[in-house]
Formats: sequence, structure tokens, C-alpha cells
Amino acid sequence: MGVGDVAPDFPFLLPDGSTRAFSTYRGRPVILFFFPKANTAGCTAETRGFSERYDRLQRAGVEVVGVSVDTADTQAGFAARCGSRFPMVGDPTKETAQKYGVLGMFGVAKRVTFLVGKDGRIEEVVEGLLPSPHLKAADAWSSRAPP
Repeated sequence: MGVGDVAPDFPFLLPDGSTRAFSTYRGRPVILFFFPKANTAGCTAETRGFSERYDRLQRAGVEVVGVSVDTADTQAGFAARCGSRFPMVGDPTKETAQKYGVLGMFGVAKRVTFLVGKDGRIEEVVEGLLPSPHLKAADAWSSRAPP
């Protein structure tokens, strides 16, 4: 997946047990971040970073969705520990990571953030091992994203 591509749709489970499709976010910008493994140092720092920014991002009209190949139950516990109020998606079948081309050779998602515009097209892709470039890019992009 690259800049200009339409972000693939995928279903995910919400904490209340209902299911939502990623496409329901069309009409507003979305930060979609993939990370390797819940409860690890880098992934915790990244998720907490997005959690700390969430109120500001919401005021700017931006949604956040996090994805790893962990189970939905693992993601729910991880989200609670990180103070995440945005969806944390479990992808144990790895289908979503494969759709986005982020599945690494060890069977976990690479750290990749997709900045998706209101029209559902990818506007920017951030790749790298460390969380801080992902957070900085999201900050810069969200300040430019139209409400």
C-alpha cells in the first residue's frame, strides 16, 4: 500500500462485542498504525503516545486505529493498560496485515503508520522501528488535515 491507494476495508471487533468496518471512518481522516506486539516496550510507547494525543486529534476531527496480530482479548487488555480510548484491533489471522503489506518475516506486523484522508486514500506512509517518527508524522499531518 502506498500514497494514493485506497485503504483496504477490514472488519474489527469493538470492546462491546459489536463489529465495525474500517470503511465507516470515510469522511474523516484516520491514523491507522500497525505495530509488532502488544505489551512490548516500543509498542507500549507508541500506543501511549497516540493515547496522550487522542483528545487533541479528536478535536481536529481525526480518528485513530491501532492494529497488531495479537488477539482481540490481548488488544483489549493492552488498550486498558495504555489508556487507549480508540479501537485497538486484533488481527490473529494476519489478514489485515497482509492486505496492507505490513506482515513481517517473523509473522508480526511491521511498525507502519498509514495517514488516511477523508476520501479513504492513503496520504502518507511512515515506516520505521522507533515509535517517535510515527507520532511526529501524525502530529504534523493532523495539524494539516481538514476537519
